[in-house]
Amino acid sequence: MAAAVVVTGAVLAPVASPAFADEAAAARLDPVRSLDRAAHPLRSTEPGRNTADLRALGGMIGGAKVVGLGEATHGSHEFFTMKERVFRYLVEEKGFRAFALELSWSAGLEIDEYVQTGKGDARELAKRTLAGSPWDREEFVSLIRWMRDYNRAHPGRTVHFVGDDLGAPSVNDAFFARITDYLRQHHPAALAELNRLYTGLRPIDDAFVYLRKPLDERQRLATQAEQAFELVKGLTGADAYDWTEQHARFVAQTARFLAVDLSDPKSLPTAQILRDKAMAQNVAWWQRRTGHKVLLSAHNAHVAYLPDLPAIYPKTQGAFLRETLGRDYLPIGFSFDRGSFLSKDTAVGGEWKPFSVPAAPSGSNEHTLDRVRFEDFYLDLRTAPPAARTWLDAARPTRTIGTLFPVDPAAISLGRSYDVVIHLHDVRQADLRR
Repeated sequence: MAAAVVVTGAVLAPVASPAFADEAAAARLDPVRSLDRAAHPLRSTEPGRNTADLRALGGMIGGAKVVGLGEATHGSHEFFTMKERVFRYLVEEKGFRAFALELSWSAGLEIDEYVQTGKGDARELAKRTLAGSPWDREEFVSLIRWMRDYNRAHPGRTVHFVGDDLGAPSVNDAFFARITDYLRQHHPAALAELNRLYTGLRPIDDAFVYLRKPLDERQRLATQAEQAFELVKGLTGADAYDWTEQHARFVAQTARFLAVDLSDPKSLPTAQILRDKAMAQNVAWWQRRTGHKVLLSAHNAHVAYLPDLPAIYPKTQGAFLRETLGRDYLPIGFSFDRGSFLSKDTAVGGEWKPFSVPAAPSGSNEHTLDRVRFEDFYLDLRTAPPAARTWLDAARPTRTIGTLFPVDPAAISLGRSYDVVIHLHDVRQADLRR
């Protein structure tokens, strides 16, 4: 690094040569060379391959206890298969024990029962618990089957499936019985009051049906669900008590979310805050209660530190987890240049349909990332060279495609939103469950 030294009083200050200053200015305008130096190539996005190319990623993750792995769309094959590939690596090389998905807590328990026992059929289980979601796809059947196979081979160190979200499905009578049966056995004097508080609330196995109840009734039921949680929380008991309290917390979370007037656009930030906070609480509870390291799967918008659309998503699951877990939480964002995915063209209901986008436009985060010498790669944003870091910290147009498409790009600072980014050159829509 060419430099001259001048004396300013008693201080020696390095002064960049004109040639170096020009190079630094050019790097700020075009950070590709700097990004090249930080990038680690991905050899595959498919699970079951050699994982030598993931070793650097393991170093970036370090001792994190919860790793948020995002997705830039809710329905692309490569995002889903990379989740399984990364999870397998983290289980086998980093001691991870749980895969968490933005699926209802109750549905997650059903999937985990299969993963632990093998009772039932993975495809039928996926059809029942993932129906209507973007994860009702062949890629997630593969993940669930791998988890079961792993547990069969490692009975003393099994992995678990966690649903960290609120809402239906599977909030049925059998789920409520997990709470009431515990009280019947250990605290029978409190059972009558619990049943009174849950009257009119159970089951919640179809959110759209539940939302047809009048708003004031839903608000009253939400208050009753919270009172039921406080009732259960005030009890003490055996090891199963912790789980009973968590089940009651999930019912209260769901009821309060469904008490929001979702027909009023002004209520959307409230709903999103409730949801992301609940998801973070449930993941943190699982990690602390079990001690398991967790791979958290969700959309980029949920795992990031910062919201992509602050007016609608005031605070993310990732921000709540950082507050709760500190540096034990690490978010990884996904980026892609072009390809196809599944989304919807209507905000309420509707079917998941295939859409596609061309190469990312000039000026976007994706356009610059796609000029890096590797087709698919990942990089640690925290340790990137200065020129790359300056570029990463600036907000610029970025695709963030969720349930609704078309949608405008959002102004996102990659460096302030994630610790690591995985960029893929192209993606294709996820496979329909066979």
